[in-house]
Amino acid sequence: MSRPIPPGPEALYLSRQNQNATQRQHVIAWLAHLEAQGYSPRSTEGYRERVLPFITWCEERGLMYAPQVSLAVLEAYQRHLRSYRKADGNTLAVGGQLNRLSAVRNFWRWLLKRHIILYNPAEQLELPKEEKRLPAQVFSEQETRAVLQSLDTETPLGLRNRAILEVLWSTGIRRMELANLMLCDVDFTRGVVNVRQGKGRKDRVVPVGHVALEWVQRWLKDVRPRLAYRFDSGHLFITYHGKGLSPVTLTQLGGEAIREKARIDKPGACHIFRHSMATQMLDNGADTRHIQAILGHEKLETTQIYTKVAIAPLQRVHEKTHPAEKRRRKKAPEATEPDGSAALPDSPKG
Repeated sequence: MSRPIPPGPEALYLSRQNQNATQRQHVIAWLAHLEAQGYSPRSTEGYRERVLPFITWCEERGLMYAPQVSLAVLEAYQRHLRSYRKADGNTLAVGGQLNRLSAVRNFWRWLLKRHIILYNPAEQLELPKEEKRLPAQVFSEQETRAVLQSLDTETPLGLRNRAILEVLWSTGIRRMELANLMLCDVDFTRGVVNVRQGKGRKDRVVPVGHVALEWVQRWLKDVRPRLAYRFDSGHLFITYHGKGLSPVTLTQLGGEAIREKARIDKPGACHIFRHSMATQMLDNGADTRHIQAILGHEKLETTQIYTKVAIAPLQRVHEKTHPAEKRRRKKAPEATEPDGSAALPDSPKG
């Protein structure tokens, strides 16, 4: 249990001033503090959405002030989260419970530092263990190419969307990171894209393949100048009106390419290309730490989850050593097995 540093005269004065402030008023001050510390608007809004339900829950029980909240109160709220049902009737996932409780704990740490409370009961709260879930869906290489080749690149938006999905697959960047790419962020000479202010407000440089760059060059040469004739936001990928693409638009075009054009019955949109890129590279022998750097994961454990999906080496061992598979190979020579249809060319025609 963490304890506050003994307050000085100024802190004692501020504490007296805050005695009549409610928890909700303290939350407003805490969020303003986060903004002043340089937290992004998205992060601040995330904290607000996770902490305010706790404040409302307390208010419904007459707990208006921070000193009224004990460990027993926090444990009761934790039980409430376990049984809480969302609008769709489903319970909160363990990750959702953990996010809310962690945000409440951070808020209470701030209250302790400000000497608004004498001790922090949230430090004694046992948080649920985070689930180690596998990526929801992953494409095979054949499925990925099927999605890319399903787009009509003879139309302006079809060509743009092909370039977008090629970049997502090649780099593994997130949807928001792609939406924020500017023209100056693509270095064709070095073969990299500069991801600025990615998740956690961190910059990183990510390699991008030649095929993806060829599609981007075709987009920049043949289509983008026409869309940016009247207005140009400077973003790499733009709308008909020259503005940057919204995350919602990216989700829509990704989902349409997967399920409507390629007829692949898998959920997801932009993020499935990120999962697929990591899994396919690991299957082809890439080092986990290299994938970690490309994806921008802070912890190696986050990247290692893909090793549970990348099972091509296990499949090869299984096929080579399992008795049933060995008998099958003796009965049917490899030359008679189907080799699949010929792949269409990946690179755009000049």
